[in-house]
Amino acid sequence: MESAKIQSEGNGGTQAPSGGYYAFLILYLVLLSAFGSFVNDMYLPTLPDMVRSFHTTTSTVQLGLTFGMIGLGFGEMLLGPLSDRFGRKPILVIALVVFCIGAACCVWSHSIHTFIWWRLVQGLGASGGYFLARTIPADLYRGRALAKVMALVGAINGFAPASAPVIGGLVSRSIGWQGIFWILFGFSAMLLIFSPALKESLPAARRVTGHFGVAFRNYALLVRNRRFLTHVMLKGSALGVLFAYISSAPFIIQDHYGYTPLQFGLFMGFNALFVATGSMVALRFRPLKKAAVIGGRGLMIAAVAQFICFYSIKNVWVYEGLNLPMLFCLGMLFTAGNTLAMNEGRDCAGDASALIGLAGYMFGAVVSPLVGLGDIVHSTAITIVALAAITLVFTRMSRQLAPDLEASAASAKRMDAPAPSQSAKG
Repeated sequence: MESAKIQSEGNGGTQAPSGGYYAFLILYLVLLSAFGSFVNDMYLPTLPDMVRSFHTTTSTVQLGLTFGMIGLGFGEMLLGPLSDRFGRKPILVIALVVFCIGAACCVWSHSIHTFIWWRLVQGLGASGGYFLARTIPADLYRGRALAKVMALVGAINGFAPASAPVIGGLVSRSIGWQGIFWILFGFSAMLLIFSPALKESLPAARRVTGHFGVAFRNYALLVRNRRFLTHVMLKGSALGVLFAYISSAPFIIQDHYGYTPLQFGLFMGFNALFVATGSMVALRFRPLKKAAVIGGRGLMIAAVAQFICFYSIKNVWVYEGLNLPMLFCLGMLFTAGNTLAMNEGRDCAGDASALIGLAGYMFGAVVSPLVGLGDIVHSTAITIVALAAITLVFTRMSRQLAPDLEASAASAKRMDAPAPSQSAKG
C-alpha cells in the first residue's frame, strides 16, 4: 500500500488516501455500492419465474423487492449512528456477515412468505456496505474532491446494474433463482476476505462520544438543516423513479413484449450505462446544483413522453428509447443529490448517509408494489410521472439554496441547524 498524503481538498485535515491505496479504496467502494444494485437487480430476470414457482401473484413476488428495500433503509438508520460511534470497519464486518446469512436462507425458503422475510434480513446486511460507500468518502474529502470521488464510484458502479441482470438471466437458465442467491453469498464473502486491507476512515478523535442516544439525536439536527433535507429528498424521489423502472421492467419486457430473461438482462445492462454516463457528466456543471436542475427538467420531459408512449404506442423500441434519456438524467440527479447532501452532513457522515438511504428506500418500498397493480404498463406510467414531478419540485428548491460546494469555510458554518452533537454535554 502506498503511504497517504494530505490533499488540499481533504476533509478538514483528514489523511486522504493516494497512490495504490487510493485505487484499492475506489474499487472497494464500488463493490460496496454495488450491494444495493446486486441485492435487487440480480434476481430481477427471475421474478416472472418466481411467480410460477411459488404459485403466487406479481404483487406478492414484488414484496421481495419491497422488504429488501425496507431492510436497506432501516439498516442504514441503525448502522449509521453505530458507525459514527464505533468506527466504520466493525460495522462493515457485522453487516457483511448478516448479508451472508440472509442470502443463504433465501435459498432454503420453501414459501414466498419465508423468502420475503429473509429478504428483509438480506437488506439489513446489504445496508452496511451501501451506506458506507457514501460515508467513507465524506470522512476523507469535501467539496469538489468529494464530488469527484462520488461521481467516479457512481460511474464505475454503473456496471453493477449493467452486469447484474445479465448474470441473473444466465444463472437462472442453468440453476434457477436459487443460484443467484448463492452468487450473492459469495460476493459478500469476498468483501469479508478483503476487509482487513481497508483502513478505518473515522479516527477515534472524531467519533461520537457520550451516551448512546447522542448519535441518534443527530438525526433530528440533520432534518432541521434545510439544505441537507432538500437534497436528501431530491435524491430519494429520483431513486423512486429508478425503483419504479426496475421493478416493472421484468414484466414489461418479458411478459408484455415477450423477451427472454437473458434478453431482458441485456436491455437492463445497456440502459444502466446511461446512469453511469449521467453521473460523470454532472461533474461538468458549476455550481453542481445546476446539474440537478437540468436533470430534473429532462427527467420530467422523458417521463411525460413515456406516459404517452405507454397509452398510445405499443412498441418496445419506443419504450427502450425513452428509458435512455430518463436514466441519463437520473445519473445526473444521483451525483448532485448524493454529493450536495453528504457535503452538508459530513460532520456526522454516518447519520447523513443513513438518512439519504432511508429516503430513497421509502420511495422505493412504496412504488415497487404500486407498479404491479392492475395493468402494469399503465400503473408504471402514472407512477413515474408522479415521481418525476416531485423530483422537479426539489430541484427547484435546490436551485434557490446557497452556498454550493464552492462555499468558503465561513459560509459552511452558517448552517440552517446547529452543529451535530459530539458528546453528551448540553
